[in-house]
Parts: sequence; structure tokens; C-alpha cells
Amino acid sequence: MDRRKLLVAAPFAAVAAIGPSRDWLLNTLDQLSEERQRVRLEDVTAVKNMFSTFQEMDIFHGGGSGRLVLAAYMNEHVYPLLRRTYTEDVRRALFGAAAEQTYLLGWMAFDSGEHGTAQRYLIQALRLAEESRDPALGAHVLAGMADQATLLGHPKEGRRLAQAGRQGLSKVNSPACLSDLWTLEARALATIGDKVGTAHAVNAAERAFAGIQPDREPEWARFIDQAYICGEWANAFRDLGRPDEAAPHARRSIAYARKQNRARRGALSHAALAVTHIQNRDLEAAYAAGLRTVELSRKVKSSRSVEAVRDVQRRMMSFGSNPMVADFNERARTLLAA
Repeated sequence: MDRRKLLVAAPFAAVAAIGPSRDWLLNTLDQLSEERQRVRLEDVTAVKNMFSTFQEMDIFHGGGSGRLVLAAYMNEHVYPLLRRTYTEDVRRALFGAAAEQTYLLGWMAFDSGEHGTAQRYLIQALRLAEESRDPALGAHVLAGMADQATLLGHPKEGRRLAQAGRQGLSKVNSPACLSDLWTLEARALATIGDKVGTAHAVNAAERAFAGIQPDREPEWARFIDQAYICGEWANAFRDLGRPDEAAPHARRSIAYARKQNRARRGALSHAALAVTHIQNRDLEAAYAAGLRTVELSRKVKSSRSVEAVRDVQRRMMSFGSNPMVADFNERARTLLAA
């Protein structure tokens, strides 16, 4: 984290998650100082409790809130624990807890637009999840990698990562993670333009989502709820140019996000709704949803929310010099400048 400028400048690479590069990127684990003190289960519980705190910061305030603090906590406290001694049960629990936190670091960097940094954290998280022998956690990390790949213009790689995650769930029951993986495959297929495949993936995601029992899901699956899942389905149908199917999902996501006071998810789903109105050539409705996107984006530190505003701004240009377009551009300019 002290080499922030170097890490931010590092580009995302679609092939970095395979082969020797993965091992090279992960060698930071082997550079930790030797520690001999035995790790107890209570130590692992303390780490997992911190995960809940930092995940809540990300959900409600965006990836730019708390990431540097989490990175310092991991480097100074969690990663050194991996070099100590422990029983087999404690070892698996410890590596699982470290994987959860490292994934969250990657997700926060992803939400902040620092994609080279995010990719390196996600790859580390996958290695740690493998050591924990927790296939659901590993599949969850692959979901994050799939999301990033598709967002950065590699939907075929995103789809492969989502499919790999589903294969890893073949012997475990994790409906929340399964629903997320089908949803991310839908996003990838929509980017490619596969209408039939997208509809199939969304239907599969809906079936898996119906089987979720929140009290039986791990803490890292907390965000996979109506606000998130409906928002992603809205984005998939938006990308396919099917606004009449996207809009109902966007509205459901907005309603749930409002109840939970989740500004980032609300901003992303309002942006999706604004785009559906643009696709239906309804400037007044698009303007209203776009303004709400700007308002909510001001409340969080999230480059994804800012990019959503930019996307609405770019698409709204198709209406020409209408006063509402000019007003939205001015409001967006103020946000982007900040």
C-alpha cells in the first residue's frame, strides 16, 4: 500500500489468473517473517469479526472507505498469523478468514477503479481459499474475478470464471453463491449479446436465489440480496437493449436499497433505470433517475458509481441540446470534478 501509485498504474490482465504468474504474484505470503506462536481459534474468530465490520463499511460507504485501514490490519495482524503454528482445524479456519479479508481488499480496490491492485488481491484470495478447503469461498472469489473481467471488457473470460465457480460448487450447497455466479454469467452473456443465454442464466439465478436461507449463509454472502441481485439482472437486460425487462428489476433493486440505506447500490440501479428510459426515448424520466444517481453517488466513495453517472451522461447526449440534458451535464460535471 506504500507503493500506491505503482499499484494503481498496474493494468488489469485477463491471463494473469493462470499459470506461473499466479504463483509469482502470490509469493508475498512466503515473505512473511517467521512466527512460532500457536494460533488459537479465538484469534481466528477475532479476524472474522473484523471482516464483518469492514464489509459493512464497503456496503454502505463504498470501496474507498476503510480500504487503507483494512490493508494495514491485514499486513500487520492477519498475514503474520499464517506463519505461526496451528492445528489442522485452526489452519483451515485461519486461511478461510484471511481469504475473506483479502477478497474484500480486492473488491474495495475494484470499486475504487484500481483494477491491477484488485486483481492481485483476488488472486491471493483464491489461493488462500484453496488452502482453507472451502469450495464455496473459492467460488465466491471466482465470482469477483468474473465480475471484474466482464466490466473491463473481457466477457468471455468473465463467463469462464463464473462457470469455473459453479463447477466448484458441485459438491456443496451454497444457493447465494450459485445465484451470484449465474447472475455474473448472465452479465457476461449480455455483454456478448447472447439473448437466449442471458435469459437462461437469469432464470437459473432466480431458482438458486429462491433457495437462499440467510441464517445458513456465510457472512461474506450477506450482500447477495434483492437489492444486489435485481440490480445486476437489470444491468444484464439493459446491456441487451431490452428496457421493458430491465426496468422492473431496477425498480425492485432501488426499493430494497432504499430500505437498507445503501447509496452505492441505489446509485447503480438508478443509473440502470435511467438508461432504460433513454432506450425508450423518455428524457424526462431518464433525467429524474439520472439526478438520483448523481445524488446517491455523492454519498459514497465508489468509482463504479461515478462511472454509472458518466454512462448516463454519455447516453443522454442522444437527446441533443435539450435543457434537461444541459442541466444534467452540469450536475454530473460538479460530481466528476469532485
